[in-house]
Amino acid sequence: MNNESWDVIIVGGGAAGLNAALVLARARRRVVVVDGGEPRNRFAPHMHGFLSRDGMSPLELLEIGRAEVRGYGAEIITGRAVRAAGESGAFTVELDDGRMLAGRRLVIATGLRDELPDLPGLAEQWGRGAVICPYCDGWESRDSRIGVLATTALSQHQAAMLRQWSADVTFFGPLTAELDDETRAGLEARGVRILPADATAVLADDEGRLTGVTLDDGATLELDRLFLGPRLVANDELLRQLGAARGETMMGEWVTSDSVGLTSVPGVWVAGNSAMSNSLVVMAAASGATVATQINADLVMDDTRRALKATEAHV
Repeated sequence: MNNESWDVIIVGGGAAGLNAALVLARARRRVVVVDGGEPRNRFAPHMHGFLSRDGMSPLELLEIGRAEVRGYGAEIITGRAVRAAGESGAFTVELDDGRMLAGRRLVIATGLRDELPDLPGLAEQWGRGAVICPYCDGWESRDSRIGVLATTALSQHQAAMLRQWSADVTFFGPLTAELDDETRAGLEARGVRILPADATAVLADDEGRLTGVTLDDGATLELDRLFLGPRLVANDELLRQLGAARGETMMGEWVTSDSVGLTSVPGVWVAGNSAMSNSLVVMAAASGATVATQINADLVMDDTRRALKATEAHV
């Protein structure tokens, strides 16, 4: 596979990358997917909000997806892309084992990673008792004791939203002291309890189920589910190497792209969490499909230009 040329190289084998590969392979494009094998949601036992796949393991979804993609002739390589270079029509991607891939178009679907607060017991609960997305885990947390740890300026929106699923919501942490009067009044009017105390550890029972958190005032807050917003860090090393433009968002600095995923670098698209920080798997998959249709249309125009040029050369 060294130096083999492809129509499209897709870096990232999650829902976005695989769905892009599926659509492109069905369009009879030569597609290769570089899959690092560490999807962001690998810690979660189930995913939700995906029609016909509600409650499925995210790892099972990817297993099915890989089989479907391969069924249309696309290649999937297990490995990590370490370098990307080139321009539209002539991109190269180097893998960590030294292999080189060449492609006409490039999709970056490497997503993001969650950097958790340094809180004892949190990592062990991540994806199960401690989660981030109300739309992913709100239903499973309905009518339970929900805690929202204020880790970012957006945490207040988590607390307000989660009141939709439970009447027992506690919003806590030092950042609650920064709430403006209107926001505080709104949360309290809806029955959200606000505590200034910070968490010092996440607690679990003998079977590994989350039971609450200890607080820095010496109290224990009993909980059934803990929501928090970790620091979101884009896996954007390749985009930086390619010189893709970046901009400020609510989640920090992120690569900029148009409504269909095209970056400032001609021939380079982003899909899924590489383009947006939304957490739902179905959104990532839809993003991959959108990018794929745009790339195929772009390649059709390129193929036409090449055909015309070849015809003119023989006149």
